[in-house]
Amino acid sequence: MIPDKLYFKIGEVSQVTGVEPYVLRYWESEFGIVNPTRSRSKQRLYTRKDVELILEIKRLLYEERYTIEGAKKKLMGRQRSQPQQLSMGFQEELLRKTLEEVKQELRAIRKLLRP
Repeated sequence: MIPDKLYFKIGEVSQVTGVEPYVLRYWESEFGIVNPTRSRSKQRLYTRKDVELILEIKRLLYEERYTIEGAKKKLMGRQRSQPQQLSMGFQEELLRKTLEEVKQELRAIRKLLRP
């Protein structure tokens, strides 16, 4: 079960999915659709959608025994059937990530200002 959070660090994604961090990084390079943003400290930040996609990749590779190329084709075919997720979805996701970074910075400032 995926916790109800906006963003996950790579260690959290590894625990939730049961996939080692080095494998997650490899899948990022192989599957262009897994693309976490980076925080100011350069940590990977995965969304819930990213985690769900990683679980789908894991299922295709480990349970259904697809090759990486076969899993790519399967996922690309699924994405083509969902055309509403083009530029607006990307802009909304970017806005959410930016707002989360602003929140984190404001929390840090508040901590500094407290006596």
